[in-house]
Amino acid sequence: MEHTDPYLTAFRGFFASALRWEDLDRLWQTLRAQADDGWYVYAVGEEPPAAPVSRAQFTTFLSEIDALLRRDHDEDYCGIVYADDMEHPAMVKIYDPHNLGSSCGSSGNNPPPLPGWVLSRLAPPGLAAMQPTASRRRWWQRLFA
Repeated sequence: MEHTDPYLTAFRGFFASALRWEDLDRLWQTLRAQADDGWYVYAVGEEPPAAPVSRAQFTTFLSEIDALLRRDHDEDYCGIVYADDMEHPAMVKIYDPHNLGSSCGSSGNNPPPLPGWVLSRLAPPGLAAMQPTASRRRWWQRLFA
Protein backbone atom coordinates (compact mmCIF):
# COMPACT_ATOMS: atom_id res chain seq x y z
CA MET A 1 0.00 0.00 0.00
CA GLU A 2 1.36 3.40 -1.01
CA HIS A 3 1.81 5.95 1.76
CA THR A 4 0.88 9.45 0.64
CA ASP A 5 2.31 12.47 2.39
CA PRO A 6 -0.41 15.02 3.38
CA TYR A 7 1.68 17.79 1.79
CA LEU A 8 1.88 15.95 -1.53
CA THR A 9 -1.83 15.16 -1.43
CA ALA A 10 -2.57 18.88 -0.94
CA PHE A 11 0.03 19.84 -3.56
CA ARG A 12 -1.68 17.63 -6.16
CA GLY A 13 -5.17 18.90 -5.27
CA PHE A 14 -7.32 21.58 -6.87
CA PHE A 15 -5.90 25.09 -7.21
CA ALA A 16 -7.52 28.27 -8.52
CA SER A 17 -5.55 30.86 -10.45
CA ALA A 18 -5.11 34.49 -9.56
CA LEU A 19 -5.71 35.25 -13.21
CA ARG A 20 -5.76 39.04 -13.02
CA TRP A 21 -3.40 41.28 -11.07
CA GLU A 22 -6.42 42.41 -9.03
CA ASP A 23 -7.00 38.76 -8.05
CA LEU A 24 -3.40 38.55 -6.89
CA ASP A 25 -3.80 41.75 -4.88
CA ARG A 26 -6.81 40.21 -3.10
CA LEU A 27 -4.90 36.98 -2.44
CA TRP A 28 -1.94 38.90 -0.95
CA GLN A 29 -4.38 40.90 1.20
CA THR A 30 -5.99 37.65 2.43
CA LEU A 31 -2.58 36.13 3.20
CA ARG A 32 -1.45 39.25 5.06
CA ALA A 33 -4.66 39.15 7.13
CA GLN A 34 -3.95 35.48 7.97
CA ALA A 35 -0.22 36.00 8.52
CA ASP A 36 1.17 34.36 11.63
CA ASP A 37 4.15 32.18 12.52
CA GLY A 38 2.62 29.09 10.88
CA TRP A 39 3.56 29.49 7.20
CA TYR A 40 6.31 27.54 5.46
CA VAL A 41 7.96 29.36 2.57
CA TYR A 42 9.67 26.89 0.25
CA ALA A 43 11.86 27.75 -2.72
CA VAL A 44 11.57 24.61 -4.84
CA GLY A 45 15.03 23.26 -5.59
CA GLU A 46 16.43 24.48 -2.27
CA GLU A 47 16.40 22.50 0.96
CA PRO A 48 12.86 22.41 2.33
CA PRO A 49 12.41 24.62 5.38
CA ALA A 50 12.63 22.85 8.73
CA ALA A 51 10.29 25.33 10.42
CA PRO A 52 7.71 27.94 9.49
CA VAL A 53 8.89 31.50 8.98
CA SER A 54 7.99 34.32 11.32
CA ARG A 55 5.06 36.59 10.55
CA ALA A 56 7.53 39.35 9.65
CA GLN A 57 9.46 37.08 7.26
CA PHE A 58 6.19 35.93 5.68
CA THR A 59 4.93 39.45 5.01
CA THR A 60 8.36 40.50 3.71
CA PHE A 61 8.32 37.54 1.34
CA LEU A 62 4.85 38.52 0.07
CA SER A 63 6.08 42.06 -0.70
CA GLU A 64 9.28 40.83 -2.35
CA ILE A 65 7.62 38.12 -4.47
CA ASP A 66 4.94 40.58 -5.59
CA ALA A 67 7.63 43.00 -6.76
CA LEU A 68 9.52 40.19 -8.53
CA LEU A 69 6.41 38.91 -10.31
CA ARG A 70 5.32 42.35 -11.46
CA ARG A 71 8.82 43.13 -12.72
CA ASP A 72 9.57 39.78 -14.41
CA HIS A 73 6.10 38.77 -15.66
CA ASP A 74 5.52 41.64 -18.08
CA GLU A 75 1.94 40.76 -18.99
CA ASP A 76 -1.39 42.49 -18.47
CA TYR A 77 -2.56 39.42 -16.54
CA CYS A 78 -1.06 37.41 -13.69
CA GLY A 79 -2.06 33.75 -14.10
CA ILE A 80 1.07 32.31 -12.45
CA VAL A 81 -0.08 32.21 -8.81
CA TYR A 82 -2.49 29.51 -7.65
CA ALA A 83 -4.17 28.93 -4.29
CA ASP A 84 -6.03 25.91 -2.96
CA ASP A 85 -8.68 28.32 -1.68
CA MET A 86 -8.70 32.01 -2.53
CA GLU A 87 -10.65 32.97 0.62
CA HIS A 88 -8.88 30.67 3.13
CA PRO A 89 -5.62 29.54 1.52
CA ALA A 90 -3.52 26.83 3.13
CA MET A 91 -1.23 26.32 0.11
CA VAL A 92 -0.16 28.73 -2.63
CA LYS A 93 1.95 27.84 -5.68
CA ILE A 94 3.92 30.66 -7.26
CA TYR A 95 5.45 29.98 -10.66
CA ASP A 96 8.68 31.62 -11.71
CA PRO A 97 8.08 33.81 -14.78
CA HIS A 98 11.42 32.59 -16.15
CA ASN A 99 10.52 28.87 -15.84
CA LEU A 100 6.98 28.50 -17.15
CA GLY A 101 7.66 25.62 -19.53
CA SER A 102 5.31 25.14 -22.44
CA SER A 103 2.34 27.46 -21.89
CA CYS A 104 2.40 26.79 -18.13
CA GLY A 105 1.41 23.19 -18.73
CA SER A 106 2.58 19.88 -20.00
CA SER A 107 3.30 18.98 -23.58
CA GLY A 108 3.63 15.42 -24.75
CA ASN A 109 5.28 13.29 -22.10
CA ASN A 110 6.79 16.22 -20.24
CA PRO A 111 5.22 16.94 -16.85
CA PRO A 112 4.23 20.53 -16.10
CA PRO A 113 6.94 22.60 -14.46
CA LEU A 114 7.10 22.76 -10.69
CA PRO A 115 6.38 26.12 -9.09
CA GLY A 116 9.30 28.29 -8.07
CA TRP A 117 7.91 28.83 -4.57
CA VAL A 118 5.25 27.23 -2.39
CA LEU A 119 3.61 28.78 0.67
CA SER A 120 1.93 26.24 2.92
CA ARG A 121 0.65 25.47 6.37
CA LEU A 122 2.15 21.97 6.06
CA ALA A 123 5.87 21.20 6.28
CA PRO A 124 7.11 20.47 2.75
CA PRO A 125 9.15 17.44 1.78
CA GLY A 126 11.78 18.05 -0.89
CA LEU A 127 10.32 18.33 -4.38
CA ALA A 128 12.58 17.12 -7.16
CA ALA A 129 13.42 20.06 -9.38
CA MET A 130 16.13 21.62 -11.45
CA GLN A 131 18.39 23.93 -9.53
CA PRO A 132 17.19 27.51 -9.56
CA THR A 133 19.23 30.00 -11.58
CA ALA A 134 22.04 31.84 -9.82
CA SER A 135 20.06 35.10 -9.82
CA ARG A 136 17.06 33.38 -8.19
CA ARG A 137 19.31 31.73 -5.60
CA ARG A 138 20.84 35.11 -4.71
CA TRP A 139 17.35 36.65 -4.46
CA TRP A 140 16.22 33.82 -2.15
CA GLN A 141 19.37 33.93 -0.02
CA ARG A 142 19.04 37.70 0.38
CA LEU A 143 15.56 37.16 1.87
CA PHE A 144 16.32 34.20 4.13
CA ALA A 145 20.06 34.32 4.78
